[in-house]
This record gives sequence, structure tokens and C-alpha cells, in this order.
Amino acid sequence: MTRVVVADDQELVRGGFAMILDAQPDIEVVAEAGDGVEAVAAVRAHDPDVLLLDIRMPRMDGIEAARVVCAETRCRVLMLTTFDHDDYVYDALRAGASGFLLKDVRRDDLVNAVRVVAGGESLLAPAVTTKLISEFTARPVAASRAVAGALDVLTARERETLQLIARGLSNAEIAEAMVVSEHTVKTHVSNVLSKLGLRDRVQAVITAYESGLTVPGA
Repeated sequence: MTRVVVADDQELVRGGFAMILDAQPDIEVVAEAGDGVEAVAAVRAHDPDVLLLDIRMPRMDGIEAARVVCAETRCRVLMLTTFDHDDYVYDALRAGASGFLLKDVRRDDLVNAVRVVAGGESLLAPAVTTKLISEFTARPVAASRAVAGALDVLTARERETLQLIARGLSNAEIAEAMVVSEHTVKTHVSNVLSKLGLRDRVQAVITAYESGLTVPGA
């Protein structure tokens, strides 16, 4: 059973998401929260698998709440946002978010997203990758020597895999680009995350940019 906390300052939105998720046989909504402070408290109290978290909320915004939750707990964070109008995608990713959903998400996509994130994967759609790249372009980040040096533990194929992850490619697309099996790609991805101590593909994308392995416009 996947345990979920739903956090949104709009009661109707929050209640709607909670109702959809709670109707699933494999998902249980254990708490709702109306702001970031309540969201963090709910996660601490209920130890959920996933926190569905609005990026803009009173008292404590979603970015700070995500940062606290990801630092203190095993809970994975799925952000609610509007990609085209939100300037905080990079900050949310850096805080540890494992994925993003538009607030007008379809019912089936909402349920699938929670299951995917709960299963240890991330939701990094091309739209998010594009937004992330635009953030780096707008405010260039100097490559950190420490981050760049950490990549020395990767093999050549693992570094190539990391570059392709940063471009937003799926495992199947990476397999095609590298002319290897999808199973081999999964092994490379697992090794990259393990060697670099990363939670998921989202953090892998950020590491690729911050290390200078991948640059905007490449």
C-alpha cells in the first residue's frame, strides 16, 4: 500500500486529489495539509511514501517544505506546479523533488505519477528538462570542482549515460543512442546513482549540469 500526504492551500484542489488517490486499491491518503508547515508536520507524523506538494503555499513554500522532507525522511516529493509560469523548477529539483505534475493533471496521470514516484523512479518530462535548461541559461552556474571531480568514479559509458539522462532521454532512447540493450542502460543508470550518491534521475540531471559535464545548448 502506497501512503500519501496531499498538501495544497486550495481546499477544493486538495480534496479532489485526495479523493482520486484514496479511491485506488493500492493507495491510501493518510493526511492532508493546507500549507508547508502542515505538510512537513504530516510527513513527520505519518511517514508516507509520497508527498504531493503544491510549489506555492503560505507560511512555508513548497520548495522549503520539500527541502526539509527530503533531508529528514525517506518520503519522495511530487510537486504540483504550472511549468510555463513557474520560475522555481530548478530550485524545487535542487531541494530534492522527484517529479512534477501540472495542477490540471488528468486523473489517470495523477494516479500513475504517484505510483511511479513511490516505486523509486522520477517524473522528469521533456518540458521539465527544457525548463531546467532555461534556468541554467538564464543564470549560469559555474562548475564546481568538487562536483566535477566526483564524476571520476564513473566509467566512460556511465558518464555517457549521465549526459543522455541530462538531455531528458528515457532508458529506451538511451539504449538506442548507445546501441546497447535497455537492461544494460538500467545497469548504467543504477551505477551512476549509486556511485554519486543520488536519489534519482532528477538529481542526476542537476549533477550533470553543475559538474559541467553537460552545458545549456549542448
